[in-house]
Amino acid sequence: MSQAGDKPEGRKGGKRRQVAALPWRGEGEDLRVLLVSSRETRRWVIPKGWPMKGRTDPEAAAQEAYEEAGLQGTIAPQPFGEYPYLKRLKNGQARLVKVDVYPLEVNAQLQAWPEQGQRTLEWMTPIEAALAVQEPELRDLIARFAGVDLASEHDTPAKAPTPVRVAFQRLRRRVTALWGRYRS
Repeated sequence: MSQAGDKPEGRKGGKRRQVAALPWRGEGEDLRVLLVSSRETRRWVIPKGWPMKGRTDPEAAAQEAYEEAGLQGTIAPQPFGEYPYLKRLKNGQARLVKVDVYPLEVNAQLQAWPEQGQRTLEWMTPIEAALAVQEPELRDLIARFAGVDLASEHDTPAKAPTPVRVAFQRLRRRVTALWGRYRS
């Protein structure tokens, strides 16, 4: 496991790595997975961040779950899996980041937490959660964790909109709204 002496890049073997918590509660038909919205694109994700100095990777993943969603619970000592995604940097560039995912059995959801009001939180069934995330590898990881077969439960899900498509949709709505004002 990497320690975060290499923060902020989260490098492990020269690759950029983050850690994430996969928050869950219940069992069987009552199993639920918590997704949070990202702050910028508002797409559904799991709590994640860079490794932290002085904390193991599972501890850092649990800290992210606390900061982003006010969650407390028991974090798995080993990752359940990993998934890649493109992280948009402040300078506009995108970097491929691999994320180690640690299941977090949630036993408390606090009334207040650091990023409260910055994100939307939603407990979903594993199928709803898997179909809501944009990254196919994260979708498959959630399904595998919950022991569900997406192919047999649903037809192939429609791909979630990419950040570029979301930006174009927003721009189109703004232009349409402005055009309507000028035509009146």
